[in-house]
Amino acid sequence: MKRIPIVLDCDPGHDDAMAMILAAYNPGIELLGISTVSGNGIIDKVTQNALRVCALANIKVPVAQGAGTSLLGAVEASTEIHGETALDGAPLPAPIFELEKISGVDLIAKLVKEHSEKVTIVATGPLTNVALFLKMYPELKSKVEQIVFMGGSASRGNRTPYAEFNIWMDPEACDVVLKSGLPLTMIGLDVTHQALITKEIFQRLADLKSPLADTLSGLMRFFAKTYDEVFEMPDPPLHDPVAVAVLIDATVTKNRFVNVEVELNGKFTRGATVVDIYNREGGKANCSVALELDFEKFWDLMLDAVAKAGH
Repeated sequence: MKRIPIVLDCDPGHDDAMAMILAAYNPGIELLGISTVSGNGIIDKVTQNALRVCALANIKVPVAQGAGTSLLGAVEASTEIHGETALDGAPLPAPIFELEKISGVDLIAKLVKEHSEKVTIVATGPLTNVALFLKMYPELKSKVEQIVFMGGSASRGNRTPYAEFNIWMDPEACDVVLKSGLPLTMIGLDVTHQALITKEIFQRLADLKSPLADTLSGLMRFFAKTYDEVFEMPDPPLHDPVAVAVLIDATVTKNRFVNVEVELNGKFTRGATVVDIYNREGGKANCSVALELDFEKFWDLMLDAVAKAGH
């Protein structure tokens, strides 16, 4: 099987942790490295979380700390969902290796430059690092196969009524990515809100009977509790791994290739992705937008990776 080389840019985060495991343990993916970005928690916290998840799941790839603010200098955190550490719910082991000495943006550039094939960038946090990479290393754009990002929505938001959290955190970065001319896939709330951690999924996770599965169950139960409190969703959506799953099996989602823009100015709609499904504005299609999820295929991939990581 030909493996797809990827760099994972993330802000761990409960669902980012699961995306890391899927990327590291699916045989169809070659995980080259991980860069972190401020999002679910401040940059120091999410970077420590990335290192701790690597220790938990025995993931051995370079990890580098990326942007601590948005392009315009804003800092926010999703404490109400992910907790004080940004990964509350279960104790995690101490890191077993050190951070790279270079920045997250420079690590993306290094991995893209040095690989013999084109590399896919998978972004599961705000798009700050990806935008900085595109701006700072324009000569490497031709070595990027595509960008798959978890973010946005063709309907409602989750940070504001119309803006999804990752895009709301750095709309300007999203604008850079959408205008990059590279092949883009958007994994938005429309599809990730179908990737629910149901009671049956919790049972399948428990049935794996490994220390890793037990730890992940604790993390996901915290995630379920906060999602129920904030969004009245007792079965929480596992957003980020869907962005990895679509690379492994394109039939995991059904997509439409449409024009997507991001609102930068609206008083109530800043950070909203404007997804023109019916081409009402006549804009050029620039993004493959996932709208439907094959629930069983997705969870089979995810739980298979957890099973492999736990043994």
